[in-house]
Formats: sequence, C-alpha cells, structure tokens
Amino acid sequence: MGIRAGAVAAGLAVISLFSVGCADDPQTVDPQEEQRPGPPDGNEVPSPAPPDASSDAGTLPTDEDGGTTPDAGEPPDAGTTPDAGEPTDAGTTPDAGTPPAAGPWPVDAALDYSRAFGAGRPQSVGLDEGLNLWLLDGRRIGVLRPGDTAPTWTTGIGQARQPFGGDSLAIDSTVICGGEAGRAYVGYRANEMKRAPGIEQRTYIPGPGEAYYTPERYAEYQKGDLDAVRLQPDGSVALEEHIWRTVKSSNKDKQIGIHNTNDFHYEEDRSVLNCARVTRGSHRGDLYITTNHGVTRIQGLTYNSHRHPGWYLFEDGSEWGSLQCPYMYGLGIAPNGDVLVANEQMLGVLVPSGNLEDWDRENTWGGPTPWTFKSFNEKINGQASDDYWRAFEQTPSGRYYLGSAEYGVWAMTPKSRSAGNWSKLEGLPTNRIQALKATDDGALYIGTNGAGLWRLEADGTTLTQVRQVSGQRVLQFVYEPTVTPSMLLVLTDQGLTVLRGP
Repeated sequence: MGIRAGAVAAGLAVISLFSVGCADDPQTVDPQEEQRPGPPDGNEVPSPAPPDASSDAGTLPTDEDGGTTPDAGEPPDAGTTPDAGEPTDAGTTPDAGTPPAAGPWPVDAALDYSRAFGAGRPQSVGLDEGLNLWLLDGRRIGVLRPGDTAPTWTTGIGQARQPFGGDSLAIDSTVICGGEAGRAYVGYRANEMKRAPGIEQRTYIPGPGEAYYTPERYAEYQKGDLDAVRLQPDGSVALEEHIWRTVKSSNKDKQIGIHNTNDFHYEEDRSVLNCARVTRGSHRGDLYITTNHGVTRIQGLTYNSHRHPGWYLFEDGSEWGSLQCPYMYGLGIAPNGDVLVANEQMLGVLVPSGNLEDWDRENTWGGPTPWTFKSFNEKINGQASDDYWRAFEQTPSGRYYLGSAEYGVWAMTPKSRSAGNWSKLEGLPTNRIQALKATDDGALYIGTNGAGLWRLEADGTTLTQVRQVSGQRVLQFVYEPTVTPSMLLVLTDQGLTVLRGP
C-alpha cells in the first residue's frame, strides 16, 4: 500500500472539489459544462480494491484478518441486469412505544448476549429507535426484539437474494445499522469499477441512448450499496427497498442504487464499509455510511452522496493532479453532531446543515456544510502514504482520537483548520486498532485486533483492560445514550456483550 504512485512532485494540495464526478476529473473542470466520457487516459490513482472474487485485491495490513468470502455459487449472466424483483410488503412496523428510562433490555453491568439470547457470533450489530437489536451474519439478518428469548433469522433478501460473488449483486455483506423503529440498513461490498473502451473515467457509466452505453456496464449500478429492511410482525425481516432515492434532478426516477448525487453517471460509492445512526440532537435519526470513496448522508430512504477529505497528487511535472480518495472506514458522530470521517490517509470534521440537499456541496471551509478541520497525521507518514485509520471519535472533553489498524491510537487537538497537535497513546499492548467509542462519562473504549477491549479514562492517561468482555478481536461498537444506564454494544470474535452504565 504505502506510497500510491511513482515520483511525487513538490505540490501536495488539499483543495476544494468542484467537478461533477469525483473520480477522474481535473479540478479545473467547469461544473456547468456537459459531462462526456473523456480521452482514453485518465488521471485517477485508484484506491486499493476490496476483496475481488476474480483478481488480486491487494494486501491487508500485516496480520489483519480479512475474513472469508462466502461461496459465490453459480454467478448469473453478467450481460443481464439483475432483476430487483418486487420488494416484499414490509407490513406494519411493530409499535415500539416509549421505552422507559432504562429501556427494555437487562441492566446488568456486563451481559453476554451470545449466551443469554443465542445471538451467536454475527459480523455486525445495530439498534434501531425502537431498541430492536439487529444482527448480520453473511446472507442472514437476525432481529432480537424486546421480550424475545432468541433472535429470528431471515436469509436471502435484498442484495443477498443471490449467492455472493464477483458477478452477483454483491461480493459479501458488510455492516448493519438501525434506523427508525422497525427499520435497519444493510451494507454490501462490490468489486471496483473497471475501465471500458472509449470511456476515460473508470467509474463513468453511460445511460441508455448515450455513447458507449452497454447493458452490461449499466447493470453495474445494481451491485453493492445499501438495502433498507423492515421488521415484520412475526419477527422476520423483509426488504423495504434497495436505496436509490436521492436529491437533485440528474437522478430523478433512476432506480440504480447509490451513486454520485450531482451526476448519476459516476458510480463511485459501491462498497459500504461503516455506518452510524445519529442518536440525539436536531439531526437524530440521520444515517451516515462510509464507502470505498467517501461519506454519504441518508434520511429515511433518501440519500445524498458524497463528501471526502480528498487531495490532489501531482506527479512528474503533470499539470493535472490525481484525486486521492482512499477507502473510508473511520466514522463518528461528535457530541455536538459534527460528522467525523477518516480515510486511509486523511481525516476531516464536517458540520451538517438541516437540509439534506446541502450535503454534497463542497466549498471546503465555507458553504452550508463546511469542513472545520481537514488534515493528516504528519507524525506517522507523509500525505501520500496510508495511515490505515479505522475509527474517529471525540470525547466530551473536546479531544479527538483516531485508531489505526497499524499505528495505534492517536490523540489530536486542532491548532488550525488544516493542522493538528498529535500525540500517540502509550500503554496499549498492540498498535492494531479496530474500533473506538467515546461515552458520556468521558471515557474512550478501545477495540484492538488481538488484545481485547480497553478503556481510557477521562483523564486521558489511565488505561485498563475490560476483562468482562470475551474475545481478542473487537469488531464493532454501538453506543445507545438514550437509555439510563446507557448501552454499549461490544462485538468481538467471540460474540456480543452489552455493557451498561453510567
């Protein structure tokens, strides 16, 4: 991974991005001109690809387990757009009511839900506004409703209705997040787009009647992305719809999944890597997902895609910079509602407006959704090298923390809007960090890959291992502060444990 491309010229610039498509457009493109496929050689330096059923997907950070891709089975004919079918009637959402202060779940300080409720060892978990617990395990979705003694599992809906594989609707599933009561969102992974004859931009897909259109390339829109699913009265799950509704006229009535909101031709967001539901404040209920390219905001069934802390790499004296947008895993919601994002190289803090349509309007430090901070950690690497950020949180003290899959936990306080004061957290037994979560008592929970769960106290120095949680590899945190005591879901390689308090 390391340096992304050959000889790096003197200029490494973080700039405003005004072009219609992010992938291959030079920064001087007039956003008003008609977009057409460009010349045969683009200027993008592609991100490392996700696991690919047909080609080498690159190398994960040392000793990081990438999991096992489910059996792809027999792939469908690649020349035919996969039939989305008719979404099953989601029925009536069970009435979640108003949960009491403690909520409907046990208040034990630490409880192993894999043993107490048979939750198993899912790959991802989520809570919706009704405090239904959602579980994701490959092609299966499970729901544990308040009062249930075990989850109800549903297999093979939405993008998982076909066996996973490179030529199918998805390579695999990734994450699950709760939404409004009775709704969840399920993320999927797809292969990166490949270049096609006559089309410069790797992610550009011509529409019907346009030059270089083919049904096979147009069918790529249907892969990966995000499903909205609904809880049924019997506890099972049904597809509500594959997310496609967005703002702006370019996408009107095009049921082709998540792609660039400002121009449907650009299929840049294909693999969902992380998700977070806003649990309080004026934007409560909003969902954010990070992808192979940026961060997308979702309200209900409508999305706006996307933003990223990208920068341009100038090589070998070229006047055109290559836009760098590596995979984005780091995602957090600050106590004040700011959106915290970190890709493999850079991080940023975004201030969302109350208007979903504003989300993709990039004007760097200004505009309706400005960056208040955008930079990189120069103490680890140069800007063109990967830091492998996996988590980004802010504690109530105002201090930011980032976790790297290779370089440990770093505290950061901004000294300007484009530079920070960085210090590495000492005392952890490993530098391999998978997840972070700040809690209202001022603590920071640290999920490692190989050394279990740790807690950093509000003083910023006292570290203790949380031995009540089994497992050496922490996969995910979900924090629910709307109940008292609060709930922290800790998912590890051994299953799900819920911590309550304070």
